[in-house]
Amino acid sequence: MLVLFETSVGYAIFKVLNEKKLQEVDSLWKEFETPEKANKIVKLKHFEKFQDTAEALAAFTALMEGKINKQLKKVLKKIVKEAHEPLAVADAKLGGVIKEKLNLSCIHSPVVNELMRGIRSQMDGLIPGVEPREMAAMCLGLAHSLSRYRLKFSADKVDTMIVQAISLLDDLDKELNNYIMRCREWYGWHFPELGKIISDNLTYCKCLQKVGDRKNYASATLSEFLPEEVEAEVKAAAEISMGTEVSEEDICNILHLCTQVIEISEYRTQLYEYLQNRMMAIAPNVTVMVGELVGARLIAHAGSLLNLAKHAASTVQILGAEKALFRALKSRRDTPKYGLIYHASLVGQTSPKHKGKISRMLAAKTVLAIRYDAFGEDSSSAMGVENRAKLEARLRSLEDRGIRKISGTGKALAKAEKYEHKSEVKTYDPSGDSTLPTCSKKRKIEQVDKEDETIEKKAKKAKIKIKVEEEEEEEEEEKVLVVEEETSVKKKKKKDKKKHIKEEPVSEEEPSTSTAVASPEKKKKKKKKKGTED
Repeated sequence: MLVLFETSVGYAIFKVLNEKKLQEVDSLWKEFETPEKANKIVKLKHFEKFQDTAEALAAFTALMEGKINKQLKKVLKKIVKEAHEPLAVADAKLGGVIKEKLNLSCIHSPVVNELMRGIRSQMDGLIPGVEPREMAAMCLGLAHSLSRYRLKFSADKVDTMIVQAISLLDDLDKELNNYIMRCREWYGWHFPELGKIISDNLTYCKCLQKVGDRKNYASATLSEFLPEEVEAEVKAAAEISMGTEVSEEDICNILHLCTQVIEISEYRTQLYEYLQNRMMAIAPNVTVMVGELVGARLIAHAGSLLNLAKHAASTVQILGAEKALFRALKSRRDTPKYGLIYHASLVGQTSPKHKGKISRMLAAKTVLAIRYDAFGEDSSSAMGVENRAKLEARLRSLEDRGIRKISGTGKALAKAEKYEHKSEVKTYDPSGDSTLPTCSKKRKIEQVDKEDETIEKKAKKAKIKIKVEEEEEEEEEEKVLVVEEETSVKKKKKKDKKKHIKEEPVSEEEPSTSTAVASPEKKKKKKKKKGTED
């Protein structure tokens, strides 16, 4: 069995001397502990050396892509085909290509990997004629050239500059805000009215730097920074200012802070221009879609343009709102609709009702632009301009639909009826001239009589129903009374029996019982009389 071994210096083909020892994979490393032991298992058959690093780079890039170099093809045809032995290969993909093109049987297994590891450990002793220094230098040079090749190095396509520039721009904004706030507060003790009159921070610092003490405003000319009306107002306020007096040393420190603010703001504008140019060079379509600031922040958040291109549209949409997303998932509320993409001009100019919809559509188109910029060879922004035009048209249609939309029952009323041409010529109707009644008086009287009869019949039926209901109610009441009387009589009899057992019978109690029994009979008679009268 032959072994193909690739090094940074050249191709080496070894012959396996003792194949029985290869069966024990776990103990194979013991055979490569020393160069003497290694030479007993494998022996160098042929070594094809590279002439320079360029040739080595070409050979290794071909191997990485699973292709056979011309130099390797010659070696395999010359040595392996003549030997008629199987070839052990470290890469299975390369073995498949060799088998297809040269019709050679290739082997790739864990035993082969262990054998390659042993050969690599004793490479200096197995390959004569190659010094360790030369081997180390070739390894280092090949590593650098391979890394450059894999990155496909281009100065215009370095997105790390964008990441650093946008981070610095954000830091400068924070520092500028702090410096300006401190400057206004500090000088406000001396001239507090100036802060209310001049709202622009840079103009405020420039005026302060030119004049200094408020006493100098009367003689100073500020027409370079302020219009005439504002200048007059500043001078009038300086004469009647309520501020305290400040020493010259304090004014010097305040002026020094103002110069720092002006310099930082100038550098910020320069940095912003640099970022614009860099974004147009690296990601022109993304810049057209969302702007240079939002595009740069998206790239910085993802780490690089390639990492951003791997994200889905839904991820790009909420990129920057991770805290809100996980908080919503934890509390089972609505998830955020937008992240960094919210600051894009297209989302900003929409109404609050359509912001979520537009941000979703913008994220989908932005992802297409990102992938086009990351993997496409063309550096034009035509695709971004086209997609932005589509989004703007969609936004206009959404806004128009919202104005025309009618809710509720108004939809049915809002339907346009078919147009029918009606002539303006009016015809005379002669039927309105006749004063005779349309029907005779006899017919009218008969109709009235019939109506009266029907009303009387309905009234009689209603009365009969009411009487029947009243009779039924009375019968139910009588039944209830009879049952109550029977129960009361039984109770009284029981009481009388108990009294007879305990005491002697008293003659006076007899009439009382008779009256008690007679009373319900009288009530019955009275009720019957009332019923007959009704």
